[in-house]
Amino acid sequence: MRAVGSRSLIQREIGSDRVCILTFDRPESGANIFDAATMSELSEHVDAIERDSSLRGLIITSAKKSIFIAGADLKTLRRQAQTGEMRDFIAGGQRVFNRIAALKIPTVTAIHGACAGGGYEITLACDWRVASDDPATRIGLPETTLGLIPAWGGSTRLPRLIGAEKAVEVILKGKLYSAAEAQKLGLVDEIGPRDLLLDLARKKLGEGKRKASTLAKMEKEIPTPRANGNAAPARALEIVNKTLTISPDESMKLELDAIVDLGKTESTQNLIRNFFLAEKYKKGGSSKQFDKVAHAAVIGAGVMGSGIAQWLSSRGVTVILRDVSREVLDRGLANIEQTYTDAVKRGLMTEEKAKRGRARIICSTAPMELRDVAFVIEAASEKMEIKKEIFRELSMQAGPKTIIATNTSALPVSELADCTVSPDRVIGLHFFNPVSRMKLVEVVVARESSDDTKERALAFTRQIGKLPVVVRDSPGFLVNRVLFPYLVDATELFEAGVNAEKIDHALLKWGMPMGPLRLIDEIGIDVTVDIATTLEKAYGRRDRPPEILRKMRAAKLLGPKTGSGFYKYEGKAQSPNESLAQWRRDDASKEDVDLANRLMFLMVNEAARCIEEKVVESPADADYGMILGTGFAPHRGGPLRFAEDFGLEKIAEEMSRLTKTDGKFEPCEILKKHARDGTKFNES
Repeated sequence: MRAVGSRSLIQREIGSDRVCILTFDRPESGANIFDAATMSELSEHVDAIERDSSLRGLIITSAKKSIFIAGADLKTLRRQAQTGEMRDFIAGGQRVFNRIAALKIPTVTAIHGACAGGGYEITLACDWRVASDDPATRIGLPETTLGLIPAWGGSTRLPRLIGAEKAVEVILKGKLYSAAEAQKLGLVDEIGPRDLLLDLARKKLGEGKRKASTLAKMEKEIPTPRANGNAAPARALEIVNKTLTISPDESMKLELDAIVDLGKTESTQNLIRNFFLAEKYKKGGSSKQFDKVAHAAVIGAGVMGSGIAQWLSSRGVTVILRDVSREVLDRGLANIEQTYTDAVKRGLMTEEKAKRGRARIICSTAPMELRDVAFVIEAASEKMEIKKEIFRELSMQAGPKTIIATNTSALPVSELADCTVSPDRVIGLHFFNPVSRMKLVEVVVARESSDDTKERALAFTRQIGKLPVVVRDSPGFLVNRVLFPYLVDATELFEAGVNAEKIDHALLKWGMPMGPLRLIDEIGIDVTVDIATTLEKAYGRRDRPPEILRKMRAAKLLGPKTGSGFYKYEGKAQSPNESLAQWRRDDASKEDVDLANRLMFLMVNEAARCIEEKVVESPADADYGMILGTGFAPHRGGPLRFAEDFGLEKIAEEMSRLTKTDGKFEPCEILKKHARDGTKFNES
C-alpha cells in the first residue's frame, strides 16, 4: 500500500487497486470515539476522497484490538447539552455522514470490535457492512438507554435498511448484538474471520453501490413505550413511525430536534452520569494487581449460597459448596441447575459453557480442606450465633492467606471477625438476590479489615463481573439502611388504610421498578421483619416493623413463597389480599399526601445520613449503590441526585412540615446544612 495521507486520528491509504482505506486509530487510547476533532478530520478525508476521481471504492475500518468505534464522546455531548453547543455538533456529524452516503464510489465498513451508537451510524452511511465473527464484535444503537436517540442518521437509515419493525426493536432495546445476531437482523451483510476482514470488504466492493430498497410502511402499530421518566424511546419511535413517509433530510431534522431536546433534560443528564459511574466502578481506582482467584468456597446452600456458587462457577471459579443438610444441598443444586438452564434458554450462554460451569461445583456436607481456597463466602441463615460458630470453624480450616467473607445483609461484620484468629482477613461481600441478575456487591469493611483484604475483595468482585461499592460496617450497610425506612412507611400507610395498589402505583409511576409493598412480598414478610428488627435496635422508630407485618408473619402470609402477602399470587396473576382488612385502620388523613414524595424523602434523609456518618465515601457511592441494589429509578440519578434536582431547600421544608405529625421525618443535619447554605452533595 502507498500512503497518500495520514493525520493524527484517522489514517488514509490508497492501494494500487485504487481502493481508499480509512483506518480509525486514536493515539494512546484503546477506543475510537467521535469528538469534534475526529469529525473535523473525517470531513477533511472526505474532501480528499470527493476530489479523487480515480478511486474505485472506500473501506472504513479500525486498528483497535477490541473496539471499532464506541460512538460519540459522551463527555462532550453532556457538556454540550448544558452549554447549548449540541445542535451544531450533531448537525455537523449529519453533514459528514451524508457526504459519505452520497459518494459515487461503493463504500463498505469492516467492523471488528464494539461498534456502538455513532460507530454504527457511520456504517449505515456506507453501502455495505462486513464484520468479524470475533466475540469482541458487538453491534447496536444503545442511545435510548442513555436518554438520547440515534441522531447521525441512525433513526432514519436503519428503518430503510432492515424495515421499520426490526429497526424499532434495535433502537428501543438499545442492545449490542453479536456478529451472528447482527447478520440475522440485517445490521451487517456478511461475517468472517478477523484476519480475512479486509479481503471480505474488497470482495463486497465488487458488488458496486447498494440498490435502494423498497420502503415498506409499518405493518402494525407499535405501542408507545411505558413512560418511565426516560422520554428517548418514545421520541425514537415517533421518528421511525414518520421517517418512511418523509424525505431523509426531513427525518434527520426530526433526529436533530429530538436529541437536542432530550439532552437538556435532567433524566438524560442523570442517565449519562450513570454510564460514567458504571465505568468507574468496573475499573476501580487501584493500581495494585492481584492474581485471578481460581478456587473459592461457599458455606450454606440456601437461595443466596447456591446463587453465589452458580455465579462464581459461571465466571470460571471452581467452587466448594458446603452445607450441613443434604436436603438443603440438593435444593441448592436444583436452583443452580435451573439458573443455568434459564441462561441457556435466554441465549446468555451456550450449553457447552453451562456444562463447564456446572462441572466447577463440588458439593459436600462435611468439612473440607480450605487451605488452597482464596475466598470463603459464608451465606448461612441470618442468625448471629450460627454465623459465629461457622466463622470459628473457618478460622481453623482456612489457609494463611484465605479471606473469609460473609454475605450478611445487616449483621455486624466486626463481631464475626472477632471470632477468628486473623480478623484482618475478614470482610463482608453482600450479594443481592437474585445473584445472577443483580450487579451490586457491597464490600463491607470491618473495623479490623486490612487494606490488602479490601483491595483483594474489590479485585475479586470485579473479576467475577460484579460492581463493588465500599461501605463501612454499620447496621444495614448502605442499601438496606436507605431502603427500610421507605418500606416501613409504605407498610404504615397501608396499615392506616391506604390502598396497596394506590401506594405501589404511585411509586411505579415515579419510576421505581416495583412498588414498595410488592417488593416486601418479594423479599418475604419474615425476612423483612428480621431485618427491620435488627435496624430498629440501631436507628429506632424509623425502622420499627409495623404490627401488621408481625401478624402477617404469624399467619404465614409471607409473599409469593406462601401464595399470599400484601397480594395473592395465582400463577402469574396477582390481586390485593382482602384478608388483611382485619388488621387495618381507616385513617382518611393518610390519603391526602403525595405518596411518592413522602416515601422518597425518607430514602433521601437516610442516604444523607450515610454521607454524614461516612458509611460510604462519596454521594456517588450512595446514589449508584441504590440504583444497582434496588433499581432506584435510574433517570432520577439516585436519592441524593434526585434531592438536588427537586431542590434541597424545598425537601427540607416539606420534611419539616411532615415532622409535625411524625418525628421520623426530621431532616438530618447535613441535609439541613446544604438546604441552608444553598450547596449540594454532588458539587461537580
